Amino acid sequence: MSRETILALATLPKDLRDALSADFDVVERDDPAARDARIAVTTGMVGADAGVLQSRPALRLLASMGVGLDRIDLATARACGIAVCHTPDELTEDVADFAVGLLYAASRRIAEADRFVRAGRWAGERMSPSSSLHRKAAGVVGLGRIGAAIAQRLTGIGMRVAWTGPRPKPEAPWPFVPEIRALAAQSDALILAMPGGSDTQGMVDAEVLSALGPRGILVNIARGSVVDEPALLAALEGGTIAGAGLDVFASEPALDPRFLRLENAVLAPHYASLTRETREAIVGRLLRDITAFRDGQPFFNAAA
Repeated sequence: MSRETILALATLPKDLRDALSADFDVVERDDPAARDARIAVTTGMVGADAGVLQSRPALRLLASMGVGLDRIDLATARACGIAVCHTPDELTEDVADFAVGLLYAASRRIAEADRFVRAGRWAGERMSPSSSLHRKAAGVVGLGRIGAAIAQRLTGIGMRVAWTGPRPKPEAPWPFVPEIRALAAQSDALILAMPGGSDTQGMVDAEVLSALGPRGILVNIARGSVVDEPALLAALEGGTIAGAGLDVFASEPALDPRFLRLENAVLAPHYASLTRETREAIVGRLLRDITAFRDGQPFFNAAA
């Protein structure tokens, strides 16, 4: 089979670009060869809007690195006859692990303790107590693959788990709470695992944070867009909540500098899925789906 051109719609990580380059000619948007590319690769954070999809009449497959589809115009892809593949299963376990890690880091003040020791403060000072997690109540917002994996882990460390989402899931072993403010009010920790997009834009607002309360911890491994960020900053600065563990922000990587001054916020660079094992699985999944497309074999098409 001859080498085919693949259009890179986003800055691709080196491992993915190297794997693609072994069998394909990977070109950027301004390369003349991009006009005839049948396959394009993007990331969940960059996506592809209607304008991008409509401007590429030769495009027949969009491969996205990541679980989120909120930045891909699936309706336009469907109308243009463009299949969309992504990596919805490969990230689940590592992202769930990271969410629990952020919860521990924020509640037990692990990152703050590290800074305390490195600054040489231990000899003359003592840190004030942190907050335990066992026997506490956790609320999970969004019980998809990742949310369910988080709920299982929280149950395993001795937390009482409830959840909310667009609709009940009778098969789920955890209680369903129909409204996010009610869930926050009964939770010591609120973990966000819902998809991004217009339906969840700013869902965690000042009222939700107030309901979570001055001993509550917020963890976000979903999308920065699901949180009203000015309200979150005000809550962290004013003690409306106790702390937060954040892997995503409204603007990345140029996050609001006020976050950098907060001792009660644990910050990560959209890092929850970045393990060697998950990276290998993601690259392998995309390569398999691209091969299936080229061979006329079935693969999961999110735009179907």
